[in-house]
Amino acid sequence: MKAAYRVFVVISLCFLSVLPVRAEEFRVQPQGLLELSLEETPSLNLPYNGSVIVSLGENWRFFRGIELELTAPAEWLPYQGSLAVLAYSDLRPLSAGEADVTGGFVPGQVLDLKGNRFFHDPLPGKLRAVYQIPLRPGHGLKSNPYAMVSSSLVPPPSFPILFRLSPAIKGLAEGLEKLSFRLSVKPILGDEGAVRLHFRYPPQLSHRPFTLLVDDLVINYQGAEELFLEEGEHHLLILSDDYRNENRLFLVERAKVLDLNIELQDPTPLLIFEGPEGATFFLDNEPVEGSVPVEPGTHELRFQVSDYTVTRTVRVEKGKTYRIALAVDLEVSESD
Repeated sequence: MKAAYRVFVVISLCFLSVLPVRAEEFRVQPQGLLELSLEETPSLNLPYNGSVIVSLGENWRFFRGIELELTAPAEWLPYQGSLAVLAYSDLRPLSAGEADVTGGFVPGQVLDLKGNRFFHDPLPGKLRAVYQIPLRPGHGLKSNPYAMVSSSLVPPPSFPILFRLSPAIKGLAEGLEKLSFRLSVKPILGDEGAVRLHFRYPPQLSHRPFTLLVDDLVINYQGAEELFLEEGEHHLLILSDDYRNENRLFLVERAKVLDLNIELQDPTPLLIFEGPEGATFFLDNEPVEGSVPVEPGTHELRFQVSDYTVTRTVRVEKGKTYRIALAVDLEVSESD
């Protein structure tokens, strides 16, 4: 499953009230665009009536939520109750001819939009406010003294969302217009990563059927998508009548994609002959050496070193390798 598009977010800090989602029309002039990243935490400054567009970036499939941290200057405290935070999802331009906010946005550009308001709450009277927005069911996020979780789930298809500071009262006090707030955004990661399987086939046995199991579960794998798995060690098993069975362990890291190459092998049984120098090996009365492919069934083996001969029979099965070794030992015994 590849990210086929980038998702942008226009956000206003309004998350905690349990309000019905409703569509509104509004004009905004966002200060910038923040794209979520696994490597860094982007941020920008907002005035008392500012807004910002936030992109989920390319790795949003690993996100269970996003976190927005708003830092206020010390001068904000006397103005408590003057500002509100709002958040909108499913943004659309009001005019049919306008480009949507996911492309060609320029900071400071005036946008006439329609969106679903899913949060509206007073900005708290403290210097740091943290808001978390869940992106998927079963996110496991809970409000605590340090962070407040939106009661509305906003799945990736509903992005972009608008984050906006807005005056909550008429007649703002002198000095509020000069304040600058710092907003930063970062992803809240799930406890999983992904694996991409790359199969290589024997030239004479291309794309034959096989059964793929991961952690003992049968997987209907189409050969291109990513398999999402919890971080940690996993077990892969391939069963087939046309290839050798494959059995291996692999490690999935959190929020990372593992490319796993699997070389499918010809299932013809293989006999590997090993012995001391000067030994001659015979398979079904034919001299052989090294590695020899054979048909499944019963075969006669003969080893000869000078006048010393050993004969054995072996039954070989499809998809298996057999090591045939001749060991010459010296035994010493003691008697009275």
